[in-house]
Amino acid sequence: MSGERLERIRVNGDVPEHVAVIMDGNGRWARARGLPRHLGHREGMKAVREVVEGAVEAGVRILTLFAFSTENWRRPAQEVSALMGLLQLYARKEGAELRRQGVEVHVLGELQRADATTRDAVNAIVEGTRGGGAMRLNLMISYGGREEILRAARLLVERVEKEGMEPDEIDEGVFADALFTRGLPDPDLLIRTSGEYRISNFMLWQLAYTELHMTDVLWPDFDREDLYEAILDYQGRERRFGRVTVA
Repeated sequence: MSGERLERIRVNGDVPEHVAVIMDGNGRWARARGLPRHLGHREGMKAVREVVEGAVEAGVRILTLFAFSTENWRRPAQEVSALMGLLQLYARKEGAELRRQGVEVHVLGELQRADATTRDAVNAIVEGTRGGGAMRLNLMISYGGREEILRAARLLVERVEKEGMEPDEIDEGVFADALFTRGLPDPDLLIRTSGEYRISNFMLWQLAYTELHMTDVLWPDFDREDLYEAILDYQGRERRFGRVTVA
Protein backbone atom coordinates (compact mmCIF):
# COMPACT_ATOMS: atom_id res chain seq x y z
CA MET A 1 0.00 0.00 0.00
CA SER A 2 2.79 2.45 0.86
CA GLY A 3 4.35 1.87 -2.56
CA GLU A 4 1.05 2.74 -4.20
CA ARG A 5 0.70 5.92 -2.18
CA LEU A 6 4.30 6.90 -2.84
CA GLU A 7 3.72 6.47 -6.57
CA ARG A 8 0.60 8.67 -6.37
CA ILE A 9 2.64 11.35 -4.60
CA ARG A 10 5.24 11.26 -7.36
CA VAL A 11 2.60 11.38 -10.10
CA ASN A 12 0.93 14.39 -8.47
CA GLY A 13 4.32 16.09 -8.37
CA ASP A 14 3.59 18.79 -5.81
CA VAL A 15 5.62 17.45 -2.90
CA PRO A 16 5.77 19.81 0.11
CA GLU A 17 9.30 21.16 0.37
CA HIS A 18 9.11 21.59 4.15
CA VAL A 19 7.09 19.31 6.43
CA ALA A 20 6.82 19.96 10.18
CA VAL A 21 5.52 17.45 12.71
CA ILE A 22 4.17 17.77 16.25
CA MET A 23 4.83 14.28 17.59
CA ASP A 24 2.07 13.73 20.15
CA GLY A 25 0.58 10.73 21.90
CA ASN A 26 3.54 8.84 23.39
CA GLY A 27 2.12 9.02 26.90
CA ARG A 28 -1.36 7.93 25.86
CA TRP A 29 0.11 5.06 23.84
CA ALA A 30 1.96 3.82 26.93
CA ARG A 31 -1.00 4.34 29.28
CA ALA A 32 -3.31 2.33 27.02
CA ARG A 33 -0.89 -0.58 27.40
CA GLY A 34 -0.30 -0.20 31.12
CA LEU A 35 3.29 0.93 30.53
CA PRO A 36 5.27 3.83 32.04
CA ARG A 37 5.37 7.01 29.94
CA HIS A 38 9.07 6.76 29.14
CA LEU A 39 8.44 3.52 27.24
CA GLY A 40 5.97 5.39 25.05
CA HIS A 41 8.67 7.95 24.27
CA ARG A 42 11.12 5.15 23.48
CA GLU A 43 8.61 3.53 21.12
CA GLY A 44 8.20 6.92 19.45
CA MET A 45 11.82 6.72 18.29
CA LYS A 46 10.76 4.03 15.81
CA ALA A 47 8.21 6.42 14.34
CA VAL A 48 10.93 9.05 13.93
CA ARG A 49 12.97 6.61 11.82
CA GLU A 50 9.88 5.70 9.76
CA VAL A 51 9.02 9.32 9.05
CA VAL A 52 12.59 10.33 8.22
CA GLU A 53 12.97 7.46 5.77
CA GLY A 54 9.52 8.08 4.29
CA ALA A 55 10.19 11.79 3.87
CA VAL A 56 13.44 11.08 2.01
CA GLU A 57 11.63 8.61 -0.28
CA ALA A 58 8.85 11.12 -0.99
CA GLY A 59 11.29 13.90 -1.89
CA VAL A 60 10.70 16.19 1.08
CA ARG A 61 13.65 18.57 1.34
CA ILE A 62 13.19 19.75 4.95
CA LEU A 63 11.65 17.83 7.85
CA THR A 64 11.18 19.59 11.19
CA LEU A 65 10.30 17.54 14.28
CA PHE A 66 9.08 19.08 17.55
CA ALA A 67 11.18 16.91 19.85
CA PHE A 68 11.15 18.77 23.20
CA SER A 69 9.37 22.01 24.06
CA THR A 70 10.31 24.68 26.58
CA GLU A 71 7.15 23.69 28.47
CA ASN A 72 8.46 20.10 28.73
CA TRP A 73 11.02 21.31 31.27
CA ARG A 74 8.10 21.58 33.74
CA ARG A 75 7.42 17.86 33.60
CA PRO A 76 8.54 15.61 36.48
CA ALA A 77 12.31 15.43 36.74
CA GLN A 78 12.29 11.68 36.12
CA GLU A 79 10.45 12.10 32.81
CA VAL A 80 12.70 14.98 31.71
CA SER A 81 15.75 12.85 32.49
CA ALA A 82 14.28 9.97 30.48
CA LEU A 83 13.61 12.27 27.51
CA MET A 84 17.16 13.62 27.60
CA GLY A 85 18.42 10.04 27.72
CA LEU A 86 16.37 9.19 24.64
CA LEU A 87 17.81 12.16 22.76
CA GLN A 88 21.27 10.87 23.59
CA LEU A 89 20.30 7.35 22.51
CA TYR A 90 18.81 8.62 19.24
CA ALA A 91 21.96 10.59 18.46
CA ARG A 92 24.18 7.56 19.10
CA LYS A 93 22.05 4.96 17.30
CA GLU A 94 20.84 6.92 14.29
CA GLY A 95 23.78 9.10 13.34
CA ALA A 96 25.47 6.63 10.99
CA GLU A 97 22.20 5.66 9.27
CA LEU A 98 21.19 9.30 8.80
CA ARG A 99 24.59 10.04 7.29
CA ARG A 100 24.19 7.06 4.94
CA GLN A 101 20.81 8.39 3.79
CA GLY A 102 22.25 11.86 3.18
CA VAL A 103 20.24 13.49 5.98
CA GLU A 104 21.82 16.57 7.51
CA VAL A 105 20.72 17.14 11.11
CA HIS A 106 20.29 20.58 12.66
CA VAL A 107 19.17 21.33 16.22
CA LEU A 108 17.11 24.47 16.78
CA GLY A 109 16.16 25.82 20.20
CA GLU A 110 17.65 26.78 23.53
CA LEU A 111 19.97 23.80 23.73
CA GLN A 112 22.05 25.47 26.46
CA ARG A 113 19.33 24.45 28.93
CA ALA A 114 20.13 20.77 28.36
CA ASP A 115 22.83 18.95 30.32
CA ALA A 116 26.34 18.65 28.93
CA THR A 117 25.99 14.97 27.99
CA THR A 118 22.89 15.69 25.91
CA ARG A 119 24.54 18.69 24.25
CA ASP A 120 27.61 16.62 23.37
CA ALA A 121 25.49 13.82 21.87
CA VAL A 122 23.40 16.26 19.84
CA ASN A 123 26.48 18.13 18.62
CA ALA A 124 28.00 14.81 17.55
CA ILE A 125 25.04 13.92 15.32
CA VAL A 126 25.03 17.44 13.87
CA GLU A 127 28.72 17.27 13.02
CA GLY A 128 28.53 13.67 11.86
CA THR A 129 25.79 14.37 9.31
CA ARG A 130 27.07 17.71 8.06
CA GLY A 131 26.94 18.00 4.28
CA GLY A 132 24.11 15.51 3.72
CA GLY A 133 22.34 16.57 0.55
CA ALA A 134 19.19 14.42 0.49
CA MET A 135 17.23 16.15 3.23
CA ARG A 136 17.64 18.54 6.14
CA LEU A 137 16.27 17.27 9.47
CA ASN A 138 15.54 19.94 12.09
CA LEU A 139 15.20 18.68 15.65
CA MET A 140 13.44 21.33 17.72
CA ILE A 141 14.80 20.85 21.24
CA SER A 142 13.98 23.14 24.16
CA TYR A 143 11.94 25.15 21.68
CA GLY A 144 8.87 27.35 22.06
CA GLY A 145 7.29 29.63 19.48
CA ARG A 146 6.63 32.56 21.83
CA GLU A 147 10.11 32.29 23.29
CA GLU A 148 11.57 32.29 19.76
CA ILE A 149 9.67 35.49 18.87
CA LEU A 150 10.76 37.20 22.09
CA ARG A 151 14.35 36.17 21.42
CA ALA A 152 14.16 37.62 17.91
CA ALA A 153 12.71 40.89 19.23
CA ARG A 154 15.53 41.21 21.75
CA LEU A 155 18.16 40.53 19.08
CA LEU A 156 16.67 43.24 16.87
CA VAL A 157 16.53 45.73 19.77
CA GLU A 158 20.24 45.08 20.28
CA ARG A 159 20.88 45.79 16.60
CA VAL A 160 18.95 49.05 16.84
CA GLU A 161 20.94 50.10 19.90
CA LYS A 162 24.41 48.85 18.91
CA GLU A 163 24.43 49.02 15.11
CA GLY A 164 22.22 52.02 14.53
CA MET A 165 19.56 50.07 12.64
CA GLU A 166 16.47 52.18 12.06
CA PRO A 167 13.28 50.65 13.47
CA ASP A 168 11.48 51.09 10.17
CA GLU A 169 14.12 48.86 8.54
CA ILE A 170 12.64 45.91 10.42
CA ASP A 171 10.35 44.19 7.95
CA GLU A 172 9.17 40.56 7.75
CA GLY A 173 12.40 39.43 6.12
CA VAL A 174 14.61 41.04 8.76
CA PHE A 175 12.49 39.61 11.55
CA ALA A 176 12.50 36.13 10.00
CA ASP A 177 16.31 36.27 9.84
CA ALA A 178 16.36 36.65 13.63
CA LEU A 179 14.47 33.40 14.18
CA PHE A 180 15.99 29.95 14.71
CA THR A 181 14.77 29.01 11.22
CA ARG A 182 16.76 31.73 9.50
CA GLY A 183 17.17 31.04 5.80
CA LEU A 184 14.57 28.27 5.69
CA PRO A 185 11.24 28.38 3.87
CA ASP A 186 8.16 28.22 6.08
CA PRO A 187 6.58 24.77 6.43
CA ASP A 188 4.20 23.86 3.63
CA LEU A 189 2.58 21.13 5.73
CA LEU A 190 2.17 20.64 9.48
CA ILE A 191 1.21 17.19 10.76
CA ARG A 192 -0.07 16.71 14.30
CA THR A 193 -0.71 13.25 15.66
CA SER A 194 -3.00 11.92 18.44
CA GLY A 195 -6.18 13.76 17.47
CA GLU A 196 -5.38 17.13 19.06
CA TYR A 197 -6.36 20.32 17.20
CA ARG A 198 -3.86 22.90 18.36
CA ILE A 199 -0.32 23.96 17.48
CA SER A 200 0.99 24.07 21.06
CA ASN A 201 3.38 27.02 20.80
CA PHE A 202 5.14 25.56 17.78
CA MET A 203 6.57 27.77 15.01
CA LEU A 204 3.99 30.51 15.59
CA TRP A 205 5.56 32.90 13.08
CA GLN A 206 6.34 30.30 10.43
CA LEU A 207 2.95 28.55 10.32
CA ALA A 208 0.99 31.59 9.09
CA TYR A 209 0.00 29.94 5.78
CA THR A 210 0.92 26.33 6.45
CA GLU A 211 -1.56 23.58 5.55
CA LEU A 212 -2.59 21.58 8.65
CA HIS A 213 -3.14 17.82 8.74
CA MET A 214 -4.47 16.40 12.02
CA THR A 215 -4.61 12.64 12.54
CA ASP A 216 -5.94 10.47 15.37
CA VAL A 217 -2.94 8.15 15.09
CA LEU A 218 -0.76 8.20 18.21
CA TRP A 219 2.86 9.02 17.45
CA PRO A 220 4.36 5.56 18.23
CA ASP A 221 1.92 4.07 15.69
CA PHE A 222 2.62 6.68 13.00
CA ASP A 223 4.49 5.25 10.01
CA ARG A 224 5.50 6.28 6.52
CA GLU A 225 2.12 5.27 5.15
CA ASP A 226 0.51 7.82 7.48
CA LEU A 227 3.06 10.37 6.26
CA TYR A 228 2.18 9.62 2.64
CA GLU A 229 -1.52 10.00 3.44
CA ALA A 230 -0.80 13.45 4.90
CA ILE A 231 1.16 14.45 1.79
CA LEU A 232 -1.63 13.23 -0.48
CA ASP A 233 -4.08 15.29 1.59
CA TYR A 234 -1.79 18.30 1.12
CA GLN A 235 -1.62 17.70 -2.62
CA GLY A 236 -5.39 17.97 -2.80
CA ARG A 237 -5.43 21.43 -1.22
CA GLU A 238 -5.54 24.77 -3.03
CA ARG A 239 -3.05 27.16 -1.41
CA ARG A 240 -4.07 30.78 -1.86
CA PHE A 241 -1.95 32.56 0.78
CA GLY A 242 -4.79 35.01 1.40
CA ARG A 243 -5.44 35.67 -2.27
CA VAL A 244 -8.63 34.97 -4.22
CA THR A 245 -8.46 32.47 -7.06
CA VAL A 246 -9.40 34.02 -10.39
CA ALA A 247 -12.20 32.03 -12.04
